[in-house]
Amino acid sequence: MDFNSILIGSEDPQRLVEYYTKVLGKPGYSDGGYTGWQLGSGFVTVGPHTEVKGKNAAPGRMIWNIESRDVAGEFERMKAAGAIVIAEPYSFEGAPNSSIATFADPDDNYFQLMSPMELPASG
Repeated sequence: MDFNSILIGSEDPQRLVEYYTKVLGKPGYSDGGYTGWQLGSGFVTVGPHTEVKGKNAAPGRMIWNIESRDVAGEFERMKAAGAIVIAEPYSFEGAPNSSIATFADPDDNYFQLMSPMELPASG
């Protein structure tokens, strides 16, 4: 299997499109009310959803991640572009050379910028 994409449904998708365009850059596509950005081999797509109303009541329930070898630099770029900062870059236990930062979008959906994760060698 291969992970393909994540769809972020919103009552006001245009507000999220404007936000993610500032943070992620120009979208790769926009069609039928859906707008998406390719990040690596996957896509983040924003669009309308009839079952979504208002802001996310549980933003930590699902968090999507973006890998970067320069978390500090990307963090500053995203912050300067208007990203909503939840947590500035920090190292997490068990991975002192890694870094992670948490952001929110205007609907209170969380996403994180993090150092690439290395899978342990199987054996």
